[in-house]
Amino acid sequence: MSKIEARLAELGLILPEPIQVPAGMVLPFSWVRARGNRVYSSGHIALNQDGSVAQTLGKVGAEVSQEQGYEAARMTGLAMLGSLKRELGDLDRITAWLRVFGMVNTAPDYNSYPMVINGFSDLIIEVFGSDIGDHSRSAVGLAGLPFGTPVEIEAEVEISG
Repeated sequence: MSKIEARLAELGLILPEPIQVPAGMVLPFSWVRARGNRVYSSGHIALNQDGSVAQTLGKVGAEVSQEQGYEAARMTGLAMLGSLKRELGDLDRITAWLRVFGMVNTAPDYNSYPMVINGFSDLIIEVFGSDIGDHSRSAVGLAGLPFGTPVEIEAEVEISG
């Protein structure tokens, strides 16, 4: 078992299956794209363990609390880790988390986007440690996100061999 898989097990965390895209929907892109020692992750959302879209839906600051948004960001991190594992074969290949771009579906008067995206950042640092898990980050609020999800996150990581 790899070091990162052992850490996930120690924390009681399970990576979800690939996203179950709604019937009739086509998404013509890769969830993860590797080039050289860089890996780019498409925007991910919170998934249940079976790959279905997590049902905490709506705008943070309206239908979704900040705490629920934080948890959705954490679940989004697990979904992204699942995609990275499927693409890379081994999460131990990740040598650095470089950049994270967090998007929050928000009510017009809500602006604590960083507090929501902290759910993702906290997870990554908890799993990878601060040396590998530390990353630059943006957190922005948007008028809407796919499927009405409260959070979408994309990232860039560095890998070895």
